[in-house]
Amino acid sequence: MPTPASAFRERWGVEIAGVQLASTGYMLDFRFKVLDTEKAAPLFDRKTKPYLIDQTTGAKFMVPSPPKTGPLRTTDPPIAGRRYFIFFGNPGRYVKAGATVTVVIGDFRAENLVVE
Repeated sequence: MPTPASAFRERWGVEIAGVQLASTGYMLDFRFKVLDTEKAAPLFDRKTKPYLIDQTTGAKFMVPSPPKTGPLRTTDPPIAGRRYFIFFGNPGRYVKAGATVTVVIGDFRAENLVVE
């Protein structure tokens, strides 16, 4: 049976680095490295709206889209070997370090990620 890490490499062409608190806890920073640009391409589709789920409560957290910068994620074509990020809002610092979350980007689901 494949490990979760190898499954992400096989299916999506990415290696997940994890989720960390950022911006004094008001943001959640999801990081991943692209290994295969063709497989990873769906993660960069502008039409897809990523979100993060707190697995304990089911609460959903979206990618902020400030007027001056736009969505806090990359939608440029992926480059192999490069690390990418997606920031999710964490209003009121709801999600804490140690929480278990799921990141969803279209059909992509990274479950049981522990927030650092």
